[in-house]
Amino acid sequence: MKRFLLSILLSVFVLSLLVPPAQSTLAATLYVGTARSDITPPKSVPLWGQFNLRLSQGVETPLTANVVALESVATSAMNTENGQSDQAIFVSVDLVMTAPVLLTAIMDKVASRDAAIVPEKIVICATHTHTAPALATHLPKLPVSEDIMDYPEAIDFAAERIADAVVTAWKNRKPGKMAFGLDFAVVGFNRRATYADGHAVMYGNSNQPDFRGYEAMEDHDLGTIFFLDENDNLLSIVVNIACPSQEVESRSRINADFWHPVRETLAKRFGDDVVIVAWCSATGDASPHVQYRKAAFNRMLALRGMNEMQEIARKIDRAVSDTWEAVRATASTDVPLVHHVETLQLPMRKVTEQEYADAKAECARIDAALKANPDKAPAEVDWMAGGWHGSVVKRYEAQQKDPDVPFPVTIHVIRLGDTVICTNPFELFTDYGIRMKARSPAVQTFVIQLTGSVLEVGGYLPTEKAIGGGSYSAIIQSTPVGPEGGQVLVEETLKHANQLFPK
Repeated sequence: MKRFLLSILLSVFVLSLLVPPAQSTLAATLYVGTARSDITPPKSVPLWGQFNLRLSQGVETPLTANVVALESVATSAMNTENGQSDQAIFVSVDLVMTAPVLLTAIMDKVASRDAAIVPEKIVICATHTHTAPALATHLPKLPVSEDIMDYPEAIDFAAERIADAVVTAWKNRKPGKMAFGLDFAVVGFNRRATYADGHAVMYGNSNQPDFRGYEAMEDHDLGTIFFLDENDNLLSIVVNIACPSQEVESRSRINADFWHPVRETLAKRFGDDVVIVAWCSATGDASPHVQYRKAAFNRMLALRGMNEMQEIARKIDRAVSDTWEAVRATASTDVPLVHHVETLQLPMRKVTEQEYADAKAECARIDAALKANPDKAPAEVDWMAGGWHGSVVKRYEAQQKDPDVPFPVTIHVIRLGDTVICTNPFELFTDYGIRMKARSPAVQTFVIQLTGSVLEVGGYLPTEKAIGGGSYSAIIQSTPVGPEGGQVLVEETLKHANQLFPK
Protein backbone atom coordinates (compact mmCIF):
# COMPACT_ATOMS: atom_id res chain seq x y z
CA MET A 1 0.00 0.00 0.00
CA LYS A 2 2.85 2.40 0.89
CA ARG A 3 4.51 1.72 -2.48
CA PHE A 4 1.20 2.36 -4.24
CA LEU A 5 0.73 5.71 -2.47
CA LEU A 6 4.31 6.73 -3.19
CA SER A 7 3.85 5.98 -6.89
CA ILE A 8 0.69 8.09 -6.98
CA LEU A 9 2.44 11.01 -5.27
CA LEU A 10 5.40 10.73 -7.65
CA SER A 11 3.03 10.78 -10.66
CA VAL A 12 1.27 13.88 -9.36
CA PHE A 13 4.64 15.60 -8.81
CA VAL A 14 5.82 14.82 -12.35
CA LEU A 15 2.55 16.06 -13.83
CA SER A 16 2.87 19.28 -11.83
CA LEU A 17 6.18 19.94 -13.57
CA LEU A 18 4.66 19.38 -17.01
CA VAL A 19 1.44 21.42 -16.60
CA PRO A 20 1.90 25.22 -16.41
CA PRO A 21 0.25 27.12 -13.57
CA ALA A 22 -3.30 28.34 -14.16
CA GLN A 23 -3.55 31.91 -15.43
CA SER A 24 -5.38 32.91 -12.26
CA THR A 25 -2.17 32.49 -10.22
CA LEU A 26 -0.25 35.69 -9.58
CA ALA A 27 1.64 36.42 -12.79
CA ALA A 28 1.84 40.19 -12.45
CA THR A 29 1.02 42.96 -10.02
CA LEU A 30 -1.10 45.83 -11.27
CA TYR A 31 0.04 49.39 -10.63
CA VAL A 32 -2.50 52.21 -11.04
CA GLY A 33 -2.05 55.97 -11.29
CA THR A 34 -4.64 58.66 -12.03
CA ALA A 35 -4.78 62.34 -12.90
CA ARG A 36 -7.07 64.91 -14.43
CA SER A 37 -6.38 68.23 -16.12
CA ASP A 38 -8.50 71.22 -17.10
CA ILE A 39 -8.09 71.79 -20.85
CA THR A 40 -10.60 74.64 -21.16
CA PRO A 41 -9.05 77.26 -23.48
CA PRO A 42 -8.68 80.73 -21.89
CA LYS A 43 -9.66 82.53 -25.10
CA SER A 44 -12.22 82.17 -27.86
CA VAL A 45 -11.55 79.17 -30.13
CA PRO A 46 -13.11 77.69 -33.25
CA LEU A 47 -15.47 74.88 -32.29
CA TRP A 48 -15.45 71.61 -34.20
CA GLY A 49 -18.39 69.43 -35.17
CA GLN A 50 -20.68 71.43 -37.47
CA PHE A 51 -20.52 72.51 -41.10
CA ASN A 52 -20.04 76.17 -40.28
CA LEU A 53 -17.26 77.97 -38.49
CA ARG A 54 -18.26 78.80 -34.89
CA LEU A 55 -16.08 80.88 -32.62
CA SER A 56 -16.79 80.13 -28.97
CA GLN A 57 -18.76 82.78 -27.11
CA GLY A 58 -17.81 81.83 -23.57
CA VAL A 59 -17.70 78.75 -21.36
CA GLU A 60 -20.68 76.79 -20.03
CA THR A 61 -18.74 73.91 -18.50
CA PRO A 62 -15.03 73.09 -18.22
CA LEU A 63 -13.35 70.64 -20.56
CA THR A 64 -11.12 68.01 -18.98
CA ALA A 65 -8.61 65.29 -19.73
CA ASN A 66 -9.00 62.28 -17.44
CA VAL A 67 -6.19 59.74 -17.19
CA VAL A 68 -5.66 56.29 -15.72
CA ALA A 69 -2.13 54.89 -16.11
CA LEU A 70 -1.63 51.13 -15.73
CA GLU A 71 1.52 49.09 -15.41
CA SER A 72 1.81 45.35 -15.04
CA VAL A 73 4.96 44.31 -13.14
CA ALA A 74 5.94 40.66 -13.54
CA THR A 75 5.96 38.59 -10.37
CA SER A 76 6.25 35.19 -12.01
CA ALA A 77 9.32 33.43 -13.34
CA MET A 78 7.20 31.84 -16.06
CA ASN A 79 8.30 33.14 -19.45
CA THR A 80 4.75 33.56 -20.70
CA GLU A 81 3.15 36.65 -22.14
CA ASN A 82 0.89 37.00 -19.11
CA GLY A 83 3.93 37.14 -16.86
CA GLN A 84 5.66 40.00 -18.65
CA SER A 85 5.63 43.65 -17.71
CA ASP A 86 3.56 45.99 -19.86
CA GLN A 87 1.78 49.32 -19.71
CA ALA A 88 -1.33 51.10 -20.95
CA ILE A 89 -2.27 54.73 -20.37
CA PHE A 90 -5.86 55.70 -21.11
CA VAL A 91 -6.71 59.35 -21.70
CA SER A 92 -10.28 60.54 -22.19
CA VAL A 93 -10.56 64.08 -23.54
CA ASP A 94 -13.56 66.38 -24.03
CA LEU A 95 -13.00 66.90 -27.75
CA VAL A 96 -14.85 65.98 -30.93
CA MET A 97 -11.83 63.99 -32.15
CA THR A 98 -8.06 63.72 -31.74
CA ALA A 99 -6.34 64.71 -34.96
CA PRO A 100 -2.85 63.38 -35.81
CA VAL A 101 -1.18 66.73 -35.14
CA LEU A 102 -2.54 66.80 -31.58
CA LEU A 103 -1.58 63.19 -30.88
CA THR A 104 1.94 63.76 -32.15
CA ALA A 105 2.32 66.88 -30.01
CA ILE A 106 1.15 65.03 -26.88
CA MET A 107 3.41 62.04 -27.46
CA ASP A 108 6.44 64.23 -28.14
CA LYS A 109 5.88 66.17 -24.92
CA VAL A 110 5.39 62.99 -22.88
CA ALA A 111 8.51 61.37 -24.34
CA SER A 112 10.60 64.42 -23.47
CA ARG A 113 9.44 64.35 -19.84
CA ASP A 114 9.50 60.66 -18.89
CA ALA A 115 11.50 58.09 -20.85
CA ALA A 116 9.80 55.21 -19.00
CA ILE A 117 6.51 55.90 -20.76
CA VAL A 118 6.12 54.22 -24.14
CA PRO A 119 4.26 56.82 -26.25
CA GLU A 120 2.79 54.17 -28.54
CA LYS A 121 0.97 52.66 -25.56
CA ILE A 122 -0.96 55.83 -24.78
CA VAL A 123 -4.60 55.51 -25.84
CA ILE A 124 -6.27 58.90 -26.29
CA CYS A 125 -10.00 58.89 -27.01
CA ALA A 126 -12.47 61.72 -27.57
CA THR A 127 -15.92 61.95 -26.03
CA HIS A 128 -17.10 63.58 -29.28
CA THR A 129 -18.51 66.75 -27.81
CA HIS A 130 -19.27 69.21 -30.63
CA THR A 131 -18.66 72.24 -28.37
CA ALA A 132 -14.91 71.92 -27.88
CA PRO A 133 -11.95 73.47 -29.73
CA ALA A 134 -10.88 72.41 -33.18
CA LEU A 135 -7.35 71.12 -32.73
CA ALA A 136 -5.95 70.62 -36.23
CA THR A 137 -4.05 72.68 -38.79
CA HIS A 138 -5.88 71.99 -42.07
CA LEU A 139 -8.83 74.23 -41.18
CA PRO A 140 -10.02 77.64 -42.51
CA LYS A 141 -8.22 80.85 -41.75
CA LEU A 142 -9.31 82.55 -38.52
CA PRO A 143 -9.78 86.26 -37.81
CA VAL A 144 -6.65 87.81 -36.33
CA SER A 145 -7.40 88.90 -32.77
CA GLU A 146 -5.73 88.80 -29.37
CA ASP A 147 -8.97 87.34 -28.04
CA ILE A 148 -8.86 84.30 -30.38
CA MET A 149 -6.49 81.34 -30.07
CA ASP A 150 -5.22 80.29 -33.48
CA TYR A 151 -4.81 76.59 -34.29
CA PRO A 152 -1.12 76.12 -33.31
CA GLU A 153 -1.64 77.97 -30.03
CA ALA A 154 -4.75 75.94 -29.17
CA ILE A 155 -3.03 72.66 -30.05
CA ASP A 156 0.00 73.48 -27.92
CA PHE A 157 -2.19 74.58 -25.00
CA ALA A 158 -4.18 71.31 -25.01
CA ALA A 159 -1.15 69.09 -25.67
CA GLU A 160 0.78 70.68 -22.79
CA ARG A 161 -2.00 70.04 -20.28
CA ILE A 162 -2.81 66.55 -21.52
CA ALA A 163 0.87 65.57 -21.44
CA ASP A 164 1.13 66.93 -17.88
CA ALA A 165 -1.80 64.74 -16.83
CA VAL A 166 -0.28 61.66 -18.49
CA VAL A 167 3.06 62.11 -16.74
CA THR A 168 1.39 62.89 -13.41
CA ALA A 169 -0.78 59.77 -13.61
CA TRP A 170 2.28 57.66 -14.44
CA LYS A 171 4.26 59.07 -11.53
CA ASN A 172 1.27 58.49 -9.20
CA ARG A 173 1.02 54.78 -9.92
CA LYS A 174 1.05 52.39 -6.97
CA PRO A 175 -0.06 48.79 -6.39
CA GLY A 176 -3.76 48.56 -7.04
CA LYS A 177 -6.76 46.42 -7.81
CA MET A 178 -9.33 46.13 -10.54
CA ALA A 179 -12.97 45.05 -10.72
CA PHE A 180 -15.25 45.16 -13.74
CA GLY A 181 -18.88 44.67 -14.63
CA LEU A 182 -21.75 45.09 -17.06
CA ASP A 183 -25.13 46.77 -16.79
CA PHE A 184 -27.41 48.49 -19.28
CA ALA A 185 -28.55 52.08 -19.80
CA VAL A 186 -30.60 53.47 -22.68
CA VAL A 187 -28.53 56.48 -23.69
CA GLY A 188 -27.77 56.16 -27.43
CA PHE A 189 -30.45 55.86 -30.12
CA ASN A 190 -30.02 54.89 -33.77
CA ARG A 191 -30.48 58.12 -35.71
CA ARG A 192 -30.87 56.81 -39.28
CA ALA A 193 -34.57 56.64 -40.19
CA THR A 194 -35.45 54.36 -43.12
CA TYR A 195 -38.28 54.66 -45.61
CA ALA A 196 -40.35 52.47 -47.94
CA ASP A 197 -38.18 53.09 -50.99
CA GLY A 198 -35.05 51.96 -49.13
CA HIS A 199 -33.37 55.31 -48.52
CA ALA A 200 -32.28 56.52 -45.08
CA VAL A 201 -31.98 59.97 -43.52
CA MET A 202 -30.01 60.91 -40.44
CA TYR A 203 -32.52 62.39 -37.97
CA GLY A 204 -35.25 61.72 -40.53
CA ASN A 205 -38.93 62.32 -39.75
CA SER A 206 -40.68 59.26 -38.31
CA ASN A 207 -44.18 60.73 -38.43
CA GLN A 208 -44.98 60.05 -42.08
CA PRO A 209 -46.63 57.10 -43.88
CA ASP A 210 -43.51 55.78 -45.64
CA PHE A 211 -41.43 55.58 -42.44
CA ARG A 212 -40.34 51.99 -41.88
CA GLY A 213 -38.10 52.06 -38.82
CA TYR A 214 -34.48 52.62 -37.85
CA GLU A 215 -31.62 51.15 -39.77
CA ALA A 216 -29.69 49.10 -37.20
CA MET A 217 -29.74 47.78 -33.68
CA GLU A 218 -28.68 49.85 -30.69
CA ASP A 219 -26.09 48.90 -28.08
CA HIS A 220 -27.26 49.68 -24.54
CA ASP A 221 -24.30 48.05 -22.77
CA LEU A 222 -22.82 50.08 -19.96
CA GLY A 223 -19.44 48.57 -19.12
CA THR A 224 -17.43 49.69 -16.12
CA ILE A 225 -13.93 49.12 -14.80
CA PHE A 226 -13.15 50.14 -11.23
CA PHE A 227 -9.55 50.79 -10.15
CA LEU A 228 -8.68 50.82 -6.44
CA ASP A 229 -5.60 51.17 -4.28
CA GLU A 230 -4.37 48.45 -1.93
CA ASN A 231 -6.68 49.72 0.81
CA ASP A 232 -9.77 49.41 -1.42
CA ASN A 233 -10.14 53.15 -1.95
CA LEU A 234 -11.56 53.94 -5.38
CA LEU A 235 -9.12 55.73 -7.69
CA SER A 236 -10.88 55.72 -11.05
CA ILE A 237 -14.01 54.50 -12.81
CA VAL A 238 -14.04 53.78 -16.54
CA VAL A 239 -17.50 54.09 -18.12
CA ASN A 240 -18.00 52.62 -21.61
CA ILE A 241 -21.25 53.47 -23.43
CA ALA A 242 -22.29 53.45 -27.08
CA CYS A 243 -23.23 57.10 -27.38
CA PRO A 244 -21.31 60.21 -28.48
CA SER A 245 -21.43 63.26 -26.24
CA GLN A 246 -23.49 65.59 -28.42
CA GLU A 247 -26.68 66.59 -26.64
CA VAL A 248 -25.87 70.33 -26.99
CA GLU A 249 -23.92 69.97 -30.24
CA SER A 250 -25.13 73.14 -32.00
CA ARG A 251 -24.32 75.68 -29.27
CA SER A 252 -21.54 78.26 -29.53
CA ARG A 253 -20.29 78.06 -25.95
CA ILE A 254 -17.65 75.62 -24.71
CA ASN A 255 -19.35 72.62 -23.12
CA ALA A 256 -18.26 69.07 -22.23
CA ASP A 257 -21.84 67.97 -22.97
CA PHE A 258 -23.43 65.21 -20.89
CA TRP A 259 -20.15 63.95 -19.45
CA HIS A 260 -19.96 67.04 -17.25
CA PRO A 261 -23.17 66.27 -15.30
CA VAL A 262 -22.20 62.58 -15.32
CA ARG A 263 -18.91 63.40 -13.59
CA GLU A 264 -20.65 65.73 -11.13
CA THR A 265 -23.24 63.07 -10.27
CA LEU A 266 -20.66 60.30 -9.84
CA ALA A 267 -18.48 62.62 -7.73
CA LYS A 268 -21.36 63.07 -5.28
CA ARG A 269 -21.62 59.29 -4.91
CA PHE A 270 -17.97 58.20 -5.04
CA GLY A 271 -15.98 61.32 -4.13
CA ASP A 272 -14.36 64.24 -5.96
CA ASP A 273 -10.98 62.51 -6.17
CA VAL A 274 -12.25 59.57 -8.23
CA VAL A 275 -11.22 60.12 -11.86
CA ILE A 276 -14.01 59.32 -14.36
CA VAL A 277 -12.66 58.07 -17.69
CA ALA A 278 -15.23 58.15 -20.52
CA TRP A 279 -14.98 55.61 -23.34
CA CYS A 280 -17.30 56.02 -26.33
CA SER A 281 -18.08 52.63 -27.83
CA ALA A 282 -18.91 51.94 -31.50
CA THR A 283 -21.76 54.35 -32.20
CA GLY A 284 -21.26 56.15 -35.50
CA ASP A 285 -24.94 55.74 -36.35
CA ALA A 286 -26.32 56.74 -32.95
CA SER A 287 -26.73 59.83 -30.76
CA PRO A 288 -28.36 60.77 -27.43
CA HIS A 289 -31.29 62.48 -29.18
CA VAL A 290 -34.59 60.63 -28.70
CA GLN A 291 -35.91 59.84 -32.18
CA TYR A 292 -39.61 59.21 -31.53
CA ARG A 293 -41.97 59.03 -28.49
CA LYS A 294 -40.67 62.53 -27.79
CA ALA A 295 -43.85 63.79 -26.13
CA ALA A 296 -43.71 61.02 -23.53
CA PHE A 297 -39.99 61.57 -23.00
CA ASN A 298 -40.39 65.33 -22.51
CA ARG A 299 -43.25 64.72 -20.07
CA MET A 300 -41.00 62.52 -17.94
CA LEU A 301 -38.24 65.13 -18.00
CA ALA A 302 -40.71 67.71 -16.71
CA LEU A 303 -42.00 65.38 -14.00
CA ARG A 304 -38.45 64.68 -12.84
CA GLY A 305 -37.44 68.33 -13.09
CA MET A 306 -34.48 67.48 -15.30
CA ASN A 307 -33.05 68.41 -18.67
CA GLU A 308 -31.76 65.87 -21.19
CA MET A 309 -28.19 65.85 -19.90
CA GLN A 310 -29.26 65.42 -16.29
CA GLU A 311 -31.45 62.50 -17.36
CA ILE A 312 -28.47 60.82 -19.01
CA ALA A 313 -26.43 61.38 -15.84
CA ARG A 314 -29.22 59.80 -13.78
CA LYS A 315 -29.20 56.66 -15.94
CA ILE A 316 -25.43 56.29 -15.93
CA ASP A 317 -25.17 56.92 -12.20
CA ARG A 318 -27.78 54.25 -11.50
CA ALA A 319 -26.07 51.64 -13.69
CA VAL A 320 -22.56 52.40 -12.38
CA SER A 321 -23.61 52.29 -8.72
CA ASP A 322 -25.58 49.06 -9.17
CA THR A 323 -22.58 47.46 -10.91
CA TRP A 324 -20.22 48.61 -8.16
CA GLU A 325 -22.34 47.02 -5.47
CA ALA A 326 -22.30 43.73 -7.36
CA VAL A 327 -18.59 43.58 -8.25
CA ARG A 328 -16.73 45.42 -5.48
CA ALA A 329 -15.92 42.18 -3.65
CA THR A 330 -14.21 40.82 -6.79
CA ALA A 331 -11.47 43.49 -6.89
CA SER A 332 -8.17 41.74 -7.53
CA THR A 333 -4.46 42.54 -7.73
CA ASP A 334 -3.87 39.57 -10.06
CA VAL A 335 -4.54 41.37 -13.34
CA PRO A 336 -2.59 40.33 -16.44
CA LEU A 337 -1.96 43.31 -18.72
CA VAL A 338 -0.83 42.69 -22.28
CA HIS A 339 -0.95 45.54 -24.78
CA HIS A 340 -0.85 44.91 -28.54
CA VAL A 341 -0.49 47.82 -30.97
CA GLU A 342 -0.75 47.34 -34.72
CA THR A 343 -0.97 49.48 -37.83
CA LEU A 344 -3.57 48.10 -40.23
CA GLN A 345 -3.66 48.84 -43.94
CA LEU A 346 -7.42 48.90 -44.53
CA PRO A 347 -8.92 48.88 -48.02
CA MET A 348 -10.40 52.27 -48.85
CA ARG A 349 -13.94 52.71 -50.10
CA LYS A 350 -13.88 53.01 -53.89
CA VAL A 351 -15.11 56.24 -55.47
CA THR A 352 -17.41 55.71 -58.45
CA GLU A 353 -17.22 57.79 -61.63
CA GLN A 354 -20.51 59.48 -60.78
CA GLU A 355 -19.35 60.32 -57.25
CA TYR A 356 -16.15 61.74 -58.71
CA ALA A 357 -18.04 63.89 -61.23
CA ASP A 358 -20.44 65.19 -58.57
CA ALA A 359 -17.62 66.03 -56.16
CA LYS A 360 -15.62 67.77 -58.86
CA ALA A 361 -18.64 69.89 -59.83
CA GLU A 362 -19.17 70.88 -56.18
CA CYS A 363 -15.52 71.88 -55.85
CA ALA A 364 -15.82 74.09 -58.94
CA ARG A 365 -19.01 75.71 -57.65
CA ILE A 366 -17.51 76.43 -54.24
CA ASP A 367 -14.30 77.76 -55.79
CA ALA A 368 -16.31 80.17 -57.96
CA ALA A 369 -18.29 81.37 -54.93
CA LEU A 370 -15.10 81.95 -52.95
CA LYS A 371 -13.51 83.91 -55.78
CA ALA A 372 -16.62 86.08 -56.08
CA ASN A 373 -16.61 86.79 -52.34
CA PRO A 374 -13.21 85.81 -50.86
CA ASP A 375 -14.01 87.17 -47.39
CA LYS A 376 -17.05 84.98 -46.85
CA ALA A 377 -17.32 81.26 -47.59
CA PRO A 378 -20.68 79.85 -48.73
CA ALA A 379 -22.74 78.60 -45.79
CA GLU A 380 -22.83 75.04 -47.10
CA VAL A 381 -19.04 74.73 -47.40
CA ASP A 382 -17.66 72.13 -45.03
CA TRP A 383 -15.33 74.15 -42.85
CA MET A 384 -12.48 71.71 -43.33
CA ALA A 385 -11.22 73.97 -46.12
CA GLY A 386 -12.73 72.14 -49.06
CA GLY A 387 -11.79 68.70 -47.77
CA TRP A 388 -15.38 67.50 -47.88
CA HIS A 389 -15.65 67.26 -51.69
CA GLY A 390 -11.96 67.76 -52.47
CA SER A 391 -10.98 64.61 -50.59
CA VAL A 392 -13.29 62.57 -52.84
CA VAL A 393 -11.65 63.99 -55.96
CA LYS A 394 -8.17 63.23 -54.60
CA ARG A 395 -9.17 59.71 -53.57
CA TYR A 396 -10.64 58.89 -56.99
CA GLU A 397 -7.53 60.14 -58.78
CA ALA A 398 -5.27 58.18 -56.42
CA GLN A 399 -7.33 55.04 -56.98
CA GLN A 400 -6.98 55.41 -60.74
CA LYS A 401 -3.23 55.09 -60.27
CA ASP A 402 -3.45 52.40 -57.60
CA PRO A 403 -6.87 50.77 -57.07
CA ASP A 404 -5.64 49.18 -53.85
CA VAL A 405 -4.25 52.30 -52.16
CA PRO A 406 -4.68 51.56 -48.42
CA PHE A 407 -5.91 53.58 -45.47
CA PRO A 408 -3.49 53.14 -42.54
CA VAL A 409 -4.85 53.16 -38.99
CA THR A 410 -3.51 52.23 -35.58
CA ILE A 411 -5.47 49.91 -33.29
CA HIS A 412 -4.86 48.82 -29.70
CA VAL A 413 -6.01 45.45 -28.37
CA ILE A 414 -5.37 45.10 -24.65
CA ARG A 415 -5.92 42.24 -22.28
CA LEU A 416 -6.72 43.49 -18.78
CA GLY A 417 -7.50 40.56 -16.52
CA ASP A 418 -10.50 38.75 -17.99
CA THR A 419 -11.45 41.71 -20.18
CA VAL A 420 -10.25 42.88 -23.57
CA ILE A 421 -10.18 46.50 -24.73
CA CYS A 422 -10.32 47.17 -28.48
CA THR A 423 -9.78 50.59 -30.07
CA ASN A 424 -10.29 52.19 -33.45
CA PRO A 425 -10.04 55.76 -34.82
CA PHE A 426 -13.44 55.83 -36.57
CA GLU A 427 -16.98 56.89 -35.89
CA LEU A 428 -17.65 53.19 -36.11
CA PHE A 429 -21.18 52.05 -36.84
CA THR A 430 -22.70 50.09 -33.98
CA ASP A 431 -22.93 46.76 -35.81
CA TYR A 432 -19.14 46.44 -35.95
CA GLY A 433 -18.86 46.82 -32.18
CA ILE A 434 -21.54 44.17 -31.73
CA ARG A 435 -19.58 41.78 -33.99
CA MET A 436 -16.45 42.27 -31.89
CA LYS A 437 -18.28 41.74 -28.61
CA ALA A 438 -20.22 38.72 -29.85
CA ARG A 439 -17.13 36.84 -31.02
CA SER A 440 -14.65 37.99 -28.37
CA PRO A 441 -12.94 35.31 -26.23
CA ALA A 442 -12.91 37.60 -23.16
CA VAL A 443 -15.43 37.54 -20.33
CA GLN A 444 -16.22 41.19 -21.14
CA THR A 445 -15.21 43.29 -24.13
CA PHE A 446 -14.81 47.06 -24.22
CA VAL A 447 -14.81 48.85 -27.59
CA ILE A 448 -13.47 52.42 -27.85
CA GLN A 449 -13.95 54.49 -30.99
CA LEU A 450 -12.39 57.85 -31.88
CA THR A 451 -9.06 56.90 -30.33
CA GLY A 452 -7.24 58.85 -32.97
CA SER A 453 -4.23 57.88 -35.03
CA VAL A 454 -1.05 59.70 -35.93
CA LEU A 455 -1.67 58.41 -39.46
CA GLU A 456 -5.16 59.51 -40.50
CA VAL A 457 -8.44 60.98 -39.23
CA GLY A 458 -10.81 58.02 -39.33
CA GLY A 459 -14.20 59.47 -40.29
CA TYR A 460 -17.37 57.42 -40.35
CA LEU A 461 -17.21 53.69 -41.05
CA PRO A 462 -20.70 52.57 -42.17
CA THR A 463 -22.18 49.15 -42.89
CA GLU A 464 -23.18 47.89 -46.33
CA LYS A 465 -26.83 48.43 -45.41
CA ALA A 466 -26.14 52.05 -44.47
CA ILE A 467 -24.38 52.75 -47.76
CA GLY A 468 -27.44 51.38 -49.55
CA GLY A 469 -29.60 53.84 -47.64
CA GLY A 470 -27.32 56.81 -48.36
CA SER A 471 -27.47 60.09 -46.40
CA TYR A 472 -24.82 61.84 -44.32
CA SER A 473 -22.48 59.46 -42.46
CA ALA A 474 -22.80 56.84 -45.21
CA ILE A 475 -22.11 58.86 -48.38
CA ILE A 476 -18.69 58.82 -50.02
CA GLN A 477 -17.64 62.19 -48.52
CA SER A 478 -18.21 60.85 -44.99
CA THR A 479 -16.43 57.56 -45.35
CA PRO A 480 -12.80 56.97 -46.35
CA VAL A 481 -13.24 53.29 -45.43
CA GLY A 482 -16.28 51.18 -46.30
CA PRO A 483 -17.79 47.85 -45.20
CA GLU A 484 -14.96 45.75 -46.62
CA GLY A 485 -12.46 47.64 -44.47
CA GLY A 486 -14.85 47.51 -41.53
CA GLN A 487 -14.87 43.73 -41.59
CA VAL A 488 -11.08 43.64 -41.88
CA LEU A 489 -10.98 45.82 -38.76
CA VAL A 490 -13.26 43.35 -36.95
CA GLU A 491 -11.24 40.29 -37.99
CA GLU A 492 -7.86 41.82 -37.16
CA THR A 493 -9.11 42.99 -33.78
CA LEU A 494 -10.44 39.52 -32.97
CA LYS A 495 -7.20 37.92 -34.16
CA HIS A 496 -5.31 39.86 -31.51
CA ALA A 497 -7.96 39.18 -28.87
CA ASN A 498 -7.70 35.45 -29.50
CA GLN A 499 -3.91 35.62 -29.17
CA LEU A 500 -4.36 37.24 -25.77
CA PHE A 501 -6.80 34.55 -24.62
CA PRO A 502 -5.39 31.28 -25.96
CA LYS A 503 -7.72 28.33 -25.56
